[in-house]
Amino acid sequence: MNDRRKIIETVDITKIYGMGDVSVAALNGVSITIEAGEFVAIMGQSGSGKSTLMHILGCLSRPTSGEYFLDGENVSQLDKVQLAGVRNRKIGFIFQSYNLLARTSALRNVTLPLLYDHANPRTMKEADTKAEKLLEMVGLTGRIHHQPHELSGGQQQRVAIARSLINDPVLVIGDEPTGNLDSRSGEEIMHLLHTLHANGTTIVMVTHDQKIAAHTQRTVHLLDGLVDTITHNGHNDMQERKAQNEVV
Repeated sequence: MNDRRKIIETVDITKIYGMGDVSVAALNGVSITIEAGEFVAIMGQSGSGKSTLMHILGCLSRPTSGEYFLDGENVSQLDKVQLAGVRNRKIGFIFQSYNLLARTSALRNVTLPLLYDHANPRTMKEADTKAEKLLEMVGLTGRIHHQPHELSGGQQQRVAIARSLINDPVLVIGDEPTGNLDSRSGEEIMHLLHTLHANGTTIVMVTHDQKIAAHTQRTVHLLDGLVDTITHNGHNDMQERKAQNEVV
């Protein structure tokens, strides 16, 4: 019997933009489940709905209909302020363009999300200590006071990964995390994501690159706003293999 905790569960979610004759359905009833500790890729051509799905999974927007449960909490109809609170508590983001603050040290970029965590306030010393440990974990011990323009693309993405983990999220979402990197730096970032996954981090990654998607346990392919196919990529552990017929 599968008793792994569900981090993501969507039930027939739709997303419609516009109204009446000019409405466009970006999602047409997507139901997926992603459990704790999984590493899943979402792929699809332009217009398939993958970016829209990522925005909903990341609590950046709400579905038009259907339900989205994040770590057991129904977040489908929360307002913008409530969604912002959920994002800050439960989700870490890694963006293609890094989204680091210029003229701000790696250390301060990593501690930034803690400023918005009013439910769990920390002293500056506590924040710095945690950020330093995360920067050490991603291999940037000697770069904590460097600003983004003093770092390579791969190093900037490592800062972004450390920042995504600072609030101990239940879910990390990567939006084309290797898209701006050369092949060597991209492989290094994927190796780091594998390490996080091996340590129990739940990761959902949106990518257009099949080679990158193949690093994950499963790839969910979207087409015309629907789940088209699901590919199992050969990285499943025994527990995951037992659960295959029960997820997505």
